[in-house]
Amino acid sequence: MANEINSLSGASTSVEAGHRAGKARSAAVAGEGASSSASAGSAPSNVHITDSANLLSSLAQQLHNMPAVNEARVAQFRTAIESGSYTVQSGHVAAQLMQLERSLAQINGG
Repeated sequence: MANEINSLSGASTSVEAGHRAGKARSAAVAGEGASSSASAGSAPSNVHITDSANLLSSLAQQLHNMPAVNEARVAQFRTAIESGSYTVQSGHVAAQLMQLERSLAQINGG
């Protein structure tokens, strides 16, 4: 599976293709001798993607593929509201709002 990395210009690059190109450059450099490959300032020819980065990429793709709205849950609430059986649990709503505020305060350093 190839991962894509978007550059600042928005162009995407396949990591798999870049890895193959990096191997080809490594082979060419090795054939030229150690003195040319040890030159100062040369960029590494291989890119290694960590397992964490691959996992994050996979999770991001799964989230992207999920629907924005859970239609079954919406239908469940709609039915409860229409039948008059839905009741707002104000204490729970207030507790969740306070938890959100605490989380935002931690993110913002407050």
